[in-house]
Amino acid sequence: MQDVLNVPPAKWRDDEEISIFSDAVGQFFERECKPHVEEWRKQGYVPREMWKKAGEAGLLCASISDEYGGAGGDFRHEAVIIEQQQWKGIDGFGITLHNAIIAPYIETFGSEEQKKKWLPRLASGDLIAAIAMTEPGTGSDLQAVKTTAKKDGNHYVINGSKTFISNGQTANLIVTVAKTDPNKGAKGISLIIVETDEVEGFERGRNLEKIGQKAADTSELFFNDVRVPTSNLLGPEEGQGFVQLMTKLPQERHVIGLQGVGMIERAIAETTAYVKQRKAFGGTIWDFQNTQFKLAECKTEATVAKVFADHCTQLLIENKLDAATASMSKYWISDLQCKIIDECLQLHGGYGYMDEYPIGQMYADARVQRIYGGANEVMKMLIARTM
Repeated sequence: MQDVLNVPPAKWRDDEEISIFSDAVGQFFERECKPHVEEWRKQGYVPREMWKKAGEAGLLCASISDEYGGAGGDFRHEAVIIEQQQWKGIDGFGITLHNAIIAPYIETFGSEEQKKKWLPRLASGDLIAAIAMTEPGTGSDLQAVKTTAKKDGNHYVINGSKTFISNGQTANLIVTVAKTDPNKGAKGISLIIVETDEVEGFERGRNLEKIGQKAADTSELFFNDVRVPTSNLLGPEEGQGFVQLMTKLPQERHVIGLQGVGMIERAIAETTAYVKQRKAFGGTIWDFQNTQFKLAECKTEATVAKVFADHCTQLLIENKLDAATASMSKYWISDLQCKIIDECLQLHGGYGYMDEYPIGQMYADARVQRIYGGANEVMKMLIARTM
């Protein structure tokens, strides 16, 4: 898969340890996950024992300090996990959300006590993480959340509902976006950790049926007078939630860009192999100039995307990735991902529309990339503000 685009290794890859880690991750996905993907797609979730195996293999909290039970790596390690997961077609395993999005909230904003309490259990797979942002009426408008967390003595009482929550059926640690002061708009938002095994009043709704990402559990969550200690507030004071979210969203959005590049590479590899063996009109589909031109276009555009994504990864490692550039990674690559996969499906003909073919699954799985993490229209607004 690495040879699909012939892009020279980026600067951040120039480390033998990263190469060894990448190979080990690929072997784990191939050996432990790939045989079960179809089963996971049918049941709608990845079982908890697979999370434990990933923890034992050092794939959980790869970029979290070893002081807190993580692997002591950095974002390079998360990037190659994302890459290998896409190359191997392990769709729906919410490991990147757990690793590269939620655990960093706790390591960055949590108290020493919170980090020692939660991060080792996230690294082992004893805790599976989710972040509860989206509500039925809010979508990308985070300032409009209606879930409240009212202080009652040394507890918060949380009430509200969330939807489209990834890892929602399996997560037992949920970073919950709530209004601690509904009168202050964005400045009244806080992030509060809910350990679902330790509270009453928390309910999971349906495991939502989606057109793609079938193995990913995506759920409605309900908080009905859920009481959690005030010590579960993330950060030293209330009202920091919106700033915390904005600080970490560039990484989340670039993660979506990296996922897009990985799936594009897989789509091109699968399609090139298919057209070279599929017979039609006395030759192969590859023999048609149209096929060669279409795949040449795909490879060219994918190469541009990979070089840009590697550039963004380098910026992120150096703490220089700004919100607008991350938005470019998210919106442009996810748009391109859907475009290229659509072209690749067309080259498969009728077989591309069959769910048993990887390209058909990728077509359905890719579509949400333009929506979650902030709709692409919102990304364009953020970019435009810099002009």
